[in-house]
Amino acid sequence: MPPNDPSKLDRIVAEARRAAEQRGHGYRDRALKMYPWICGRCAREFDRSNVQQLTVHHRNHNHDDNPADGSNWELLCLYCHDNEHQRYLDHDAGTLDTGDTQAPATGNPFADLKAMLERNSK
Repeated sequence: MPPNDPSKLDRIVAEARRAAEQRGHGYRDRALKMYPWICGRCAREFDRSNVQQLTVHHRNHNHDDNPADGSNWELLCLYCHDNEHQRYLDHDAGTLDTGDTQAPATGNPFADLKAMLERNSK
């Protein structure tokens, strides 16, 4: 096989996907048996008709850390899970959105106060 054989790369990618899917089903099934079907953030309740919208979030963001007691998991709805990961990425990048869209003030409103007071007193 040549070193850049696309079929070899395809096999490697397929194996990695299968392994990730199997890992995912293992801890997902355990988490769904272990915890009530309620989003840990917004408290939305789920049942058999919509449980596919409930995800298993890894609290330490390490998808390979799956302790048997489930201490690294929490169930989150799709929206809260996406929000949690975006907050993590923002924090990691140092751009956590605080909701304040204005730039901080840099001027000093009292810079010329003494001169203004002297002018007014004359």
